[in-house]
Amino acid sequence: MAQVTLKGNPVQVKGNLPQAGAKAPAFSLVGEGLADKSLQDYAGKRKVLNIFPSVDTPTCATSVRKFNAQANDVANTVVLCISADLPFAQARFCGAEGLENVKNLSTLRGAEFLENYGVAIADGPLAGLAARAVVVLDENDNVLHSELVGEIADEPNYEAALAVLK
Repeated sequence: MAQVTLKGNPVQVKGNLPQAGAKAPAFSLVGEGLADKSLQDYAGKRKVLNIFPSVDTPTCATSVRKFNAQANDVANTVVLCISADLPFAQARFCGAEGLENVKNLSTLRGAEFLENYGVAIADGPLAGLAARAVVVLDENDNVLHSELVGEIADEPNYEAALAVLK
């Protein structure tokens, strides 16, 4: 079990974040229109998994905006924003913000994703949600980069995540 903090308070995180060189675990999450979406649906594309608790928090919203702004600069790459938010809330946020370069996925019917990707918050006020992390995959779902952000309220290292795709 890993440990991160939330505003300085320790939080336990279950599972193991996939490390560079590993094969990414398969997943099934919920996308637009409540459709099931799997890792296989993005086959042949490089993927940035932007994982966070909820788009309704300032840092999470910032991460979606920043990855959206940089997504077009990276060829053959899709940014998947993954949170516990319902697809309707995710779509409302992106629509209001004019964000069109990211795909939203919900853990609504994919709770196993949280532990399989080592981001399952086990205790504290956000128990049951995802810790903040970024996992970057190549076209064959091999992990190129991963970061479990040590402080949930902090932003991920965007430059490090995107550098492996240049």
